[in-house]
Amino acid sequence: MKLCRFSTSSHPWPRVGAVVGPEPDAPILDLSTTGVTRLADLLASPNLTNVVRRLCEQRVHRYAPETVCLLAPVEDQEVWAAGVTYLRSKAARMEESQYSATAYDRVYDAERPEIFFKSAGRKVSPPDGPVGIRSDAKWNVPEPELALVLDPRGTIVGYTVGNDMSSRDIEGDNILYLPQAKVYKHSCALGPYIRIGATETEAREWTIRLRIHRDGQAAFTGETSVGKIKRTFPELARWLFQCQEMPSGAILLTGTGLVPPNEFTLAPGDHVHIEISGIGVLENSVVVV
Repeated sequence: MKLCRFSTSSHPWPRVGAVVGPEPDAPILDLSTTGVTRLADLLASPNLTNVVRRLCEQRVHRYAPETVCLLAPVEDQEVWAAGVTYLRSKAARMEESQYSATAYDRVYDAERPEIFFKSAGRKVSPPDGPVGIRSDAKWNVPEPELALVLDPRGTIVGYTVGNDMSSRDIEGDNILYLPQAKVYKHSCALGPYIRIGATETEAREWTIRLRIHRDGQAAFTGETSVGKIKRTFPELARWLFQCQEMPSGAILLTGTGLVPPNEFTLAPGDHVHIEISGIGVLENSVVVV
């Protein structure tokens, strides 16, 4: 079962939807007709899957997928990210930095993970929206990631697809430049759906695939497994909520295990296609910001 935010030509304001059944032809059920106005409030419901199932049994309007515009499945939640959770990510960070390599080596094995703020919910790019590369950077890459959807109690209630855009040369110059390398206009995309009702064991069986197309040709392709994430999902959630309050919940990107070769950098007009097998496909086009 999946949840989403969407709009239509006749209802341009955001609506909350559910998808039950095989895709890509399964209709989107308009839960807003049941009184659900905010996805974050729905995600905070105890026994979320049962609540959604009961809502879907009511008389709701159904939309064909091709008739709606999917929005980012986030509202006022904060978006955070965990780094160096894959061995491949540790190696890449050590390769890009002449001065901070040992920091990435140490954090991979440390008890406390690297967690940093990524985006305000209102700034997140939706499916088919733009993702940005900094005009003052020379080495820019997408980072395809599984994202944990957390309720205000820090409980994992779902999963979505995330793109943690990164300027590798800025981060590599100095580890203190991490916020500038990670947080800027169009630096984060989420969607298209939130998968609910899946366990961590199930999620670790999912495959993450990345395809980057340039001028109609494949510029990079690769895949990895969610199962290669070193830390458990509750562990990452616990550290995020340590000494924190998240009244609307949060989204936590879990790190990337797919890193293009060092000679690769994104270019304006590139098309980034991220698929997580248990969730769906997030597609975005690259722009300069």
